[in-house]
Amino acid sequence: MARSATLWLAAPSRFAGVRKSRARIAVGLLALLFLACLTSLWSASPPANSSEPAAHADDQRDVTLYTNIVAAIRHGEGYYAAAAEALREGDYPLRPFFTFRLPTLAMVQGHLPEPMIVGLLFVLVAATMLAWGMRLRTALTGWPPTVIALALLAGGLMAFVQAELWPFHEIWAGLFVALSLALRRPGRWMEAAALGLVAALIRETAGLYLLLMALLAWREGYRREALGWLAACAALGIALAAHAFGVLQVVRSLDPASPGWTGLLGPGFFVNAIKASTALAILPLLAAVPLVALSLFGWAAWRDPTGLRAGVTFAAYALVLSVFARPDTFYWGLMIAPAFLVGLVFVPDGLRDLFRPSLDKRRITVTRVTR
Repeated sequence: MARSATLWLAAPSRFAGVRKSRARIAVGLLALLFLACLTSLWSASPPANSSEPAAHADDQRDVTLYTNIVAAIRHGEGYYAAAAEALREGDYPLRPFFTFRLPTLAMVQGHLPEPMIVGLLFVLVAATMLAWGMRLRTALTGWPPTVIALALLAGGLMAFVQAELWPFHEIWAGLFVALSLALRRPGRWMEAAALGLVAALIRETAGLYLLLMALLAWREGYRREALGWLAACAALGIALAAHAFGVLQVVRSLDPASPGWTGLLGPGFFVNAIKASTALAILPLLAAVPLVALSLFGWAAWRDPTGLRAGVTFAAYALVLSVFARPDTFYWGLMIAPAFLVGLVFVPDGLRDLFRPSLDKRRITVTRVTR
């Protein structure tokens, strides 16, 4: 079947020219995705922010925790001693060692004035916007879809321009992951791998992103690139080993342990986490559900190495949030929030190319002529 003209994409979507049988299978999978996202209506939700001033401090507990650690470092205290004391004062668990954040971000921030930190955060946001703008300009036709894509990107960056969140690790790690995705090209991966490693050294959950990029590079035959991403994974492993040793020096036998990370909250919680982490927060849940599902579909529809990597990354973190997250760890969604909503700009081409063959009822009539 010949490929039809595109709507917004500069090149045909992944579903252009698929056979009717495969198109109908894909439509069925899309329906299942919608049903899975619909479970958010009865899934656990992130803790709601209180409008009462007296309860606002409790809403900002984690930010206060990391701010206190940075303040202690500025006064000459070592990271692990400062973190242990702050965790105890806030009634946080201290075991296992994952309850301590890696020291990378706090050590850097502890040697910089707050205005400079906030300025660097905004520079990183601007760099992410610029990198994705340049990437999308060649993927889309004309300015209207590009402007829509940038608006969606801004919607994903809503939480990342809140200056008071500068101590929050996922804010920085999520931006570095998004910037890494935008910069990676076939044959040009070193900058992306370096940025991905920075993200993982700030928040170790970005290690999943490093591993996925290594596997995809290997699958596509980019052996040298795959080894580069695996080297980043190895560097993270060494950093985590040193981190575990540092935590061991300050943890006491009676310190509380974490309740674990087997929330099993399901795909609906992923939807709720993305809603809380992006501009979808201003919408009713019933309006946010189809947008989250369509955004995932859009990334699957973009026939491009960046689209593949972004889609696989977002799907993997969706699985992690569905299986391992607790209601109070919804902020894991910030790891993929910056670029997530951009997937909606690929939906018009994807849906048209998918439904056109699946709804095609034309039949071929063979007429036998006897002479």
